[in-house]
Amino acid sequence: MEYKGYQARVEFDDESGVFHGEVINTRDVITFQGQSVEELRQAFRDSVDDYLAYCAERGEEPEKPFSGRFVLRLTPEQHRLAALAARRSGKSLNAWIAEHIDEDARRELGG
Repeated sequence: MEYKGYQARVEFDDESGVFHGEVINTRDVITFQGQSVEELRQAFRDSVDDYLAYCAERGEEPEKPFSGRFVLRLTPEQHRLAALAARRSGKSLNAWIAEHIDEDARRELGG
């Protein structure tokens, strides 16, 4: 599920007959639950809206879903190998790493 850029993972608790979910693309904790799919969708939207309103009330910036920037720490040997592979393929190191992360992540996620 996705709403305003926030993505959620949902599970079903068979014992209680309730769906529960959590936003997965932010470090802040945003959860929701519902007994039907439509109730779950509405609870998800309400939770995101409540989170955004809470941040606004406090004068804080809400954590945005992934900015697209992160620090990657490598060993010197990994750095050397990646730089050589990128050069050999005619790409920048950044483009080469992004391409390989994309390929591996899609394969891992089944898409």
